[in-house]
Amino acid sequence: MKIVVAGGDGFCGWPTALYLSQKGHDVTIVDNLVRREIDVELGSNSVTPILPLEERVAAWKEVSGKDIEVRIADLTDYDAVASVFQDIEPEAFVHFAEHRSAPYSMIDREHAIENHRNNVEGTLNVLWAIKDYAPDCHLVKLGTMGEYGQPNIDIEEGWIEIEHKGRKDRLPFPKQPGSFYHLTKVHDSDNIMFACRIWGIRATDLNQGVVYGLETEETRLDPRLVNRFDYDAVFGTALNRFIIQAAIGHDLTVYGNGSQTRGYLNIQDTVRCIEIACENPADRGEFRVFNQFTEQFSVQELAEKVQKVAKDLGTEVAIDHLENPRVEKYDHYYNAVNTNLLDLGLEPHLLTDEHLTEVLKIAQNNTDRVKRELVMPTVTWK
Repeated sequence: MKIVVAGGDGFCGWPTALYLSQKGHDVTIVDNLVRREIDVELGSNSVTPILPLEERVAAWKEVSGKDIEVRIADLTDYDAVASVFQDIEPEAFVHFAEHRSAPYSMIDREHAIENHRNNVEGTLNVLWAIKDYAPDCHLVKLGTMGEYGQPNIDIEEGWIEIEHKGRKDRLPFPKQPGSFYHLTKVHDSDNIMFACRIWGIRATDLNQGVVYGLETEETRLDPRLVNRFDYDAVFGTALNRFIIQAAIGHDLTVYGNGSQTRGYLNIQDTVRCIEIACENPADRGEFRVFNQFTEQFSVQELAEKVQKVAKDLGTEVAIDHLENPRVEKYDHYYNAVNTNLLDLGLEPHLLTDEHLTEVLKIAQNNTDRVKRELVMPTVTWK
Protein backbone atom coordinates (compact mmCIF):
# COMPACT_ATOMS: atom_id res chain seq x y z
CA MET A 1 0.00 0.00 0.00
CA LYS A 2 1.23 3.50 -0.80
CA ILE A 3 1.09 5.41 2.47
CA VAL A 4 2.05 9.00 3.24
CA VAL A 5 3.05 9.66 6.86
CA ALA A 6 2.71 13.41 7.40
CA GLY A 7 4.73 14.52 10.42
CA GLY A 8 7.00 11.51 9.93
CA ASP A 9 9.96 13.16 11.71
CA GLY A 10 8.06 13.42 15.00
CA PHE A 11 7.64 11.36 18.16
CA CYS A 12 4.74 9.28 16.79
CA GLY A 13 5.36 9.73 13.07
CA TRP A 14 8.94 8.43 12.91
CA PRO A 15 8.34 5.00 14.48
CA THR A 16 5.10 4.70 12.50
CA ALA A 17 6.93 5.30 9.21
CA LEU A 18 9.54 2.65 10.08
CA TYR A 19 6.92 0.15 11.20
CA LEU A 20 4.83 0.53 8.03
CA SER A 21 7.96 0.32 5.86
CA GLN A 22 9.07 -2.86 7.65
CA LYS A 23 5.63 -4.32 7.00
CA GLY A 24 6.21 -3.87 3.27
CA HIS A 25 4.27 -0.70 2.57
CA ASP A 26 5.56 2.00 0.22
CA VAL A 27 6.08 4.86 2.68
CA THR A 28 6.66 8.56 2.04
CA ILE A 29 7.39 10.96 4.90
CA VAL A 30 6.09 14.52 4.50
CA ASP A 31 7.38 16.94 7.12
CA ASN A 32 8.29 20.62 7.35
CA LEU A 33 10.70 19.96 10.27
CA VAL A 34 8.96 22.60 12.39
CA ARG A 35 9.19 20.43 15.52
CA ARG A 36 12.97 20.83 15.42
CA GLU A 37 12.54 24.59 14.97
CA ILE A 38 10.28 24.67 18.06
CA ASP A 39 13.09 23.03 20.05
CA VAL A 40 15.28 25.98 19.10
CA GLU A 41 12.52 28.45 19.98
CA LEU A 42 12.02 26.91 23.43
CA GLY A 43 15.70 26.25 24.05
CA SER A 44 14.81 22.58 24.42
CA ASN A 45 16.00 19.31 22.92
CA SER A 46 15.35 15.60 22.73
CA VAL A 47 16.98 13.63 25.54
CA THR A 48 17.96 11.07 22.93
CA PRO A 49 20.28 12.44 20.23
CA ILE A 50 18.30 12.27 16.97
CA LEU A 51 19.90 12.61 13.54
CA PRO A 52 18.66 14.93 10.77
CA LEU A 53 15.73 13.34 8.92
CA GLU A 54 17.68 12.53 5.74
CA GLU A 55 20.34 10.73 7.81
CA ARG A 56 17.69 8.81 9.74
CA VAL A 57 16.12 7.59 6.50
CA ALA A 58 19.52 6.67 5.07
CA ALA A 59 20.27 4.65 8.21
CA TRP A 60 16.94 2.86 7.81
CA LYS A 61 17.84 1.97 4.23
CA GLU A 62 21.20 0.61 5.41
CA VAL A 63 19.66 -1.44 8.22
CA SER A 64 16.50 -2.71 6.53
CA GLY A 65 17.19 -2.47 2.80
CA LYS A 66 13.94 -0.54 2.45
CA ASP A 67 13.46 2.93 0.98
CA ILE A 68 11.41 5.71 2.55
CA GLU A 69 10.92 8.77 0.37
CA VAL A 70 11.13 12.16 2.06
CA ARG A 71 9.25 15.29 1.03
CA ILE A 72 10.09 18.48 2.94
CA ALA A 73 6.76 20.26 2.66
CA ASP A 74 4.33 22.26 4.76
CA LEU A 75 0.67 21.20 4.81
CA THR A 76 -0.37 24.85 5.03
CA ASP A 77 1.05 25.25 1.48
CA TYR A 78 -1.73 23.89 -0.74
CA ASP A 79 0.45 23.67 -3.85
CA ALA A 80 2.90 21.46 -1.95
CA VAL A 81 0.08 19.27 -0.62
CA ALA A 82 -1.49 18.97 -4.07
CA SER A 83 1.88 17.94 -5.49
CA VAL A 84 2.20 15.16 -2.90
CA PHE A 85 -1.19 13.72 -3.85
CA GLN A 86 -0.61 14.08 -7.59
CA ASP A 87 2.86 12.56 -7.56
CA ILE A 88 2.38 9.76 -5.03
CA GLU A 89 -1.31 8.91 -5.42
CA PRO A 90 -1.46 7.56 -1.84
CA GLU A 91 -3.95 4.94 -0.79
CA ALA A 92 -3.72 6.13 2.80
CA PHE A 93 -2.66 9.48 4.26
CA VAL A 94 -1.61 9.25 7.92
CA HIS A 95 -1.83 12.72 9.41
CA PHE A 96 0.39 13.42 12.43
CA ALA A 97 1.55 16.81 11.10
CA GLU A 98 0.15 19.13 13.75
CA HIS A 99 1.49 21.08 16.71
CA ARG A 100 0.65 18.55 19.44
CA SER A 101 1.20 20.46 22.68
CA ALA A 102 -1.54 21.96 24.85
CA PRO A 103 0.92 24.20 26.77
CA TYR A 104 2.47 25.42 23.50
CA SER A 105 -0.97 26.62 22.37
CA MET A 106 -1.47 28.43 25.69
CA ILE A 107 1.78 30.44 25.76
CA ASP A 108 0.13 33.58 24.41
CA ARG A 109 -2.26 34.90 21.76
CA GLU A 110 0.27 34.49 18.94
CA HIS A 111 0.91 30.83 19.76
CA ALA A 112 -2.81 30.09 20.03
CA ILE A 113 -3.39 31.60 16.59
CA GLU A 114 -0.39 29.86 15.03
CA ASN A 115 -1.57 26.57 16.53
CA HIS A 116 -4.95 27.02 14.83
CA ARG A 117 -3.40 28.17 11.55
CA ASN A 118 -1.03 25.23 11.34
CA ASN A 119 -3.41 22.52 12.47
CA VAL A 120 -6.75 23.55 11.00
CA GLU A 121 -5.44 25.01 7.73
CA GLY A 122 -3.17 22.02 7.16
CA THR A 123 -6.02 19.56 7.61
CA LEU A 124 -8.32 21.58 5.34
CA ASN A 125 -5.66 21.50 2.63
CA VAL A 126 -5.39 17.73 2.96
CA LEU A 127 -9.16 17.37 2.64
CA TRP A 128 -9.28 19.53 -0.48
CA ALA A 129 -6.34 17.65 -2.03
CA ILE A 130 -8.04 14.29 -1.42
CA LYS A 131 -11.19 15.65 -3.04
CA ASP A 132 -9.31 17.10 -6.01
CA TYR A 133 -6.67 14.44 -6.69
CA ALA A 134 -7.20 11.21 -4.71
CA PRO A 135 -10.89 10.77 -3.89
CA ASP A 136 -10.43 7.12 -2.86
CA CYS A 137 -7.54 7.87 -0.46
CA HIS A 138 -8.24 6.95 3.15
CA LEU A 139 -7.46 9.74 5.60
CA VAL A 140 -6.14 8.40 8.92
CA LYS A 141 -6.15 11.43 11.18
CA LEU A 142 -4.64 11.61 14.65
CA GLY A 143 -7.10 13.27 16.97
CA THR A 144 -6.98 13.20 20.76
CA MET A 145 -8.99 11.89 23.68
CA GLY A 146 -8.62 15.44 24.98
CA GLU A 147 -11.39 16.49 22.60
CA TYR A 148 -13.93 14.93 24.96
CA GLY A 149 -12.80 16.57 28.18
CA GLN A 150 -13.94 14.98 31.44
CA PRO A 151 -17.70 14.36 31.11
CA ASN A 152 -19.69 12.73 33.88
CA ILE A 153 -20.86 9.98 31.50
CA ASP A 154 -19.06 7.20 29.63
CA ILE A 155 -17.10 8.46 26.63
CA GLU A 156 -18.26 6.64 23.50
CA GLU A 157 -16.20 6.25 20.32
CA GLY A 158 -17.07 9.47 18.55
CA TRP A 159 -20.84 9.03 18.41
CA ILE A 160 -23.65 8.75 20.93
CA GLU A 161 -27.29 7.68 20.68
CA ILE A 162 -29.50 10.46 22.04
CA GLU A 163 -33.17 10.34 22.96
CA HIS A 164 -34.68 13.80 23.45
CA LYS A 165 -38.36 14.67 23.79
CA GLY A 166 -39.46 11.39 22.29
CA ARG A 167 -37.08 11.42 19.33
CA LYS A 168 -33.79 9.56 18.80
CA ASP A 169 -30.67 10.32 16.79
CA ARG A 170 -27.02 9.27 16.51
CA LEU A 171 -24.94 12.40 17.06
CA PRO A 172 -21.29 13.33 17.49
CA PHE A 173 -20.24 12.91 21.11
CA PRO A 174 -20.17 16.30 22.92
CA LYS A 175 -16.72 17.91 23.09
CA GLN A 176 -15.27 19.81 26.05
CA PRO A 177 -11.64 20.45 24.99
CA GLY A 178 -9.17 21.63 27.60
CA SER A 179 -6.87 23.93 25.61
CA PHE A 180 -6.64 25.85 22.35
CA TYR A 181 -4.65 22.91 20.96
CA HIS A 182 -7.46 20.51 21.82
CA LEU A 183 -9.89 22.92 20.19
CA THR A 184 -7.97 22.63 16.92
CA LYS A 185 -8.52 18.88 17.05
CA VAL A 186 -12.25 19.44 17.55
CA HIS A 187 -12.31 21.78 14.54
CA ASP A 188 -10.42 19.14 12.52
CA SER A 189 -12.96 16.47 13.47
CA ASP A 190 -15.87 18.66 12.44
CA ASN A 191 -14.21 19.60 9.15
CA ILE A 192 -13.40 15.98 8.33
CA MET A 193 -16.91 14.81 9.20
CA PHE A 194 -18.33 17.52 6.94
CA ALA A 195 -16.01 16.58 4.06
CA CYS A 196 -17.01 12.93 4.39
CA ARG A 197 -20.67 13.89 4.22
CA ILE A 198 -20.48 16.23 1.21
CA TRP A 199 -17.58 14.78 -0.82
CA GLY A 200 -17.70 11.09 0.06
CA ILE A 201 -14.22 11.09 1.59
CA ARG A 202 -13.30 8.06 3.68
CA ALA A 203 -11.74 8.96 7.04
CA THR A 204 -10.77 7.44 10.37
CA ASP A 205 -10.34 9.84 13.27
CA LEU A 206 -8.09 8.24 15.89
CA ASN A 207 -8.74 9.93 19.21
CA GLN A 208 -5.45 9.01 20.79
CA GLY A 209 -4.69 8.95 24.48
CA VAL A 210 -1.43 10.16 25.98
CA VAL A 211 1.45 8.26 24.37
CA TYR A 212 4.32 7.04 26.51
CA GLY A 213 7.45 5.04 25.85
CA LEU A 214 10.27 5.50 23.41
CA GLU A 215 11.35 2.48 21.40
CA THR A 216 9.70 0.12 18.93
CA GLU A 217 11.13 -3.02 17.36
CA GLU A 218 12.29 -0.95 14.40
CA THR A 219 13.95 1.90 16.33
CA ARG A 220 15.83 -0.68 18.42
CA LEU A 221 17.59 -2.01 15.33
CA ASP A 222 20.23 0.72 15.28
CA PRO A 223 21.09 3.68 17.58
CA ARG A 224 20.76 6.01 14.59
CA LEU A 225 17.05 5.16 14.42
CA VAL A 226 16.26 6.20 18.00
CA ASN A 227 13.01 8.07 18.58
CA ARG A 228 12.89 11.56 20.04
CA PHE A 229 12.27 11.83 23.79
CA ASP A 230 10.63 15.06 24.93
CA TYR A 231 10.91 15.95 28.61
CA ASP A 232 10.26 19.68 28.94
CA ALA A 233 7.06 20.99 30.51
CA VAL A 234 5.75 22.18 27.13
CA PHE A 235 6.08 19.05 24.96
CA GLY A 236 6.89 16.31 27.46
CA THR A 237 3.92 14.06 28.24
CA ALA A 238 3.23 13.23 31.90
CA LEU A 239 4.80 9.79 32.14
CA ASN A 240 7.88 10.55 30.04
CA ARG A 241 8.39 13.76 32.02
CA PHE A 242 8.27 11.85 35.33
CA ILE A 243 10.85 9.40 33.98
CA ILE A 244 13.27 12.20 33.14
CA GLN A 245 12.73 13.82 36.52
CA ALA A 246 13.52 10.51 38.22
CA ALA A 247 16.63 10.06 36.08
CA ILE A 248 18.09 13.38 37.28
CA GLY A 249 16.96 12.92 40.89
CA HIS A 250 14.30 15.65 40.67
CA ASP A 251 11.00 15.51 42.55
CA LEU A 252 8.17 14.12 40.41
CA THR A 253 5.97 17.16 39.86
CA VAL A 254 2.28 16.28 39.96
CA TYR A 255 -0.14 19.07 39.09
CA GLY A 256 -2.80 19.58 41.74
CA ASN A 257 -3.89 16.52 43.71
CA GLY A 258 -3.06 14.14 40.85
CA SER A 259 -6.53 12.64 40.50
CA GLN A 260 -6.81 13.77 36.86
CA THR A 261 -7.41 10.58 34.85
CA ARG A 262 -6.72 10.00 31.17
CA GLY A 263 -6.29 7.20 28.64
CA TYR A 264 -2.72 6.11 27.86
CA LEU A 265 -1.00 3.86 25.34
CA ASN A 266 2.45 2.60 24.50
CA ILE A 267 4.16 3.98 21.37
CA GLN A 268 4.32 0.35 20.16
CA ASP A 269 0.52 0.30 20.16
CA THR A 270 0.34 3.63 18.34
CA VAL A 271 2.13 2.18 15.32
CA ARG A 272 -0.01 -0.96 15.35
CA CYS A 273 -3.22 1.08 15.55
CA ILE A 274 -2.17 3.03 12.46
CA GLU A 275 -1.56 -0.22 10.59
CA ILE A 276 -4.96 -1.57 11.64
CA ALA A 277 -6.70 1.61 10.46
CA CYS A 278 -4.86 1.60 7.11
CA GLU A 279 -5.56 -2.06 6.41
CA ASN A 280 -9.23 -1.77 7.41
CA PRO A 281 -10.25 1.49 5.71
CA ALA A 282 -13.45 3.38 6.29
CA ASP A 283 -16.09 3.19 3.58
CA ARG A 284 -16.56 6.02 1.09
CA GLY A 285 -18.40 8.81 2.86
CA GLU A 286 -17.81 7.27 6.30
CA PHE A 287 -16.40 9.33 9.19
CA ARG A 288 -15.21 6.67 11.59
CA VAL A 289 -13.92 7.34 15.11
CA PHE A 290 -11.72 5.01 17.18
CA ASN A 291 -10.69 5.83 20.74
CA GLN A 292 -7.00 4.90 20.65
CA PHE A 293 -5.80 4.05 24.16
CA THR A 294 -5.28 0.87 26.14
CA GLU A 295 -5.33 1.78 29.85
CA GLN A 296 -6.53 4.57 32.14
CA PHE A 297 -4.42 6.06 34.92
CA SER A 298 -4.49 9.07 37.17
CA VAL A 299 -1.44 11.33 37.19
CA GLN A 300 -0.77 10.32 40.81
CA GLU A 301 -0.76 6.63 39.84
CA LEU A 302 1.81 7.29 37.12
CA ALA A 303 4.06 9.20 39.50
CA GLU A 304 3.89 6.37 42.04
CA LYS A 305 4.80 3.79 39.38
CA VAL A 306 7.85 5.79 38.33
CA GLN A 307 8.83 6.39 41.96
CA LYS A 308 8.76 2.62 42.63
CA VAL A 309 10.85 1.71 39.57
CA ALA A 310 13.37 4.46 40.34
CA LYS A 311 13.72 3.11 43.88
CA ASP A 312 14.32 -0.40 42.50
CA LEU A 313 17.18 1.09 40.46
CA GLY A 314 18.65 2.80 43.49
CA THR A 315 17.23 6.31 43.12
CA GLU A 316 14.95 7.81 45.76
CA VAL A 317 12.64 10.55 44.45
CA ALA A 318 9.80 12.35 46.18
CA ILE A 319 6.42 13.24 44.71
CA ASP A 320 5.75 16.98 44.87
CA HIS A 321 2.27 18.40 44.30
CA LEU A 322 2.42 21.73 42.48
CA GLU A 323 -0.25 24.34 41.95
CA ASN A 324 -1.87 23.24 38.73
CA PRO A 325 -0.95 25.50 35.78
CA ARG A 326 -3.95 24.08 33.90
CA VAL A 327 -7.68 24.40 34.48
CA GLU A 328 -9.12 20.89 34.87
CA LYS A 329 -11.34 18.77 37.11
CA TYR A 330 -10.20 16.70 40.08
CA ASP A 331 -11.69 13.49 41.49
CA HIS A 332 -13.82 13.19 38.37
CA TYR A 333 -15.58 10.31 36.63
CA TYR A 334 -13.67 8.95 33.64
CA ASN A 335 -14.64 5.86 31.69
CA ALA A 336 -13.96 5.74 27.96
CA VAL A 337 -14.87 3.04 25.45
CA ASN A 338 -12.04 1.62 23.32
CA THR A 339 -13.38 -1.55 21.72
CA ASN A 340 -13.09 -0.83 17.98
CA LEU A 341 -9.32 -1.28 17.66
CA LEU A 342 -9.35 -4.26 20.02
CA ASP A 343 -12.03 -5.89 17.86
CA LEU A 344 -9.82 -5.36 14.80
CA GLY A 345 -6.88 -7.17 16.40
CA LEU A 346 -4.96 -4.76 18.65
CA GLU A 347 -3.05 -6.68 21.35
CA PRO A 348 -2.02 -4.01 23.87
CA HIS A 349 1.39 -3.53 25.42
CA LEU A 350 0.48 -2.72 29.01
CA LEU A 351 2.39 -0.41 31.33
CA THR A 352 4.71 -2.72 33.26
CA ASP A 353 7.63 -2.12 35.62
CA GLU A 354 9.84 -3.76 32.98
CA HIS A 355 8.86 -1.15 30.40
CA LEU A 356 9.37 1.72 32.82
CA THR A 357 12.76 0.30 33.77
CA GLU A 358 13.87 0.15 30.13
CA VAL A 359 12.94 3.77 29.46
CA LEU A 360 14.34 5.02 32.76
CA LYS A 361 17.70 3.39 32.02
CA ILE A 362 17.81 5.13 28.63
CA ALA A 363 17.04 8.43 30.36
CA GLN A 364 19.76 7.81 32.94
CA ASN A 365 22.26 7.20 30.15
CA ASN A 366 21.45 10.58 28.63
CA THR A 367 21.12 12.86 31.66
CA ASP A 368 23.93 15.03 30.32
CA ARG A 369 21.49 16.22 27.65
CA VAL A 370 18.76 17.27 30.11
CA LYS A 371 18.32 20.99 30.64
CA ARG A 372 17.08 21.00 34.21
CA GLU A 373 15.48 24.42 33.99
CA LEU A 374 12.93 23.02 31.50
CA VAL A 375 11.38 20.33 33.67
CA MET A 376 9.20 22.77 35.65
CA PRO A 377 6.06 24.34 34.13
CA THR A 378 6.21 27.93 32.96
CA VAL A 379 2.99 28.16 30.92
CA THR A 380 -0.27 28.74 32.80
CA TRP A 381 -3.83 28.58 31.48
CA LYS A 382 -5.03 31.62 33.41
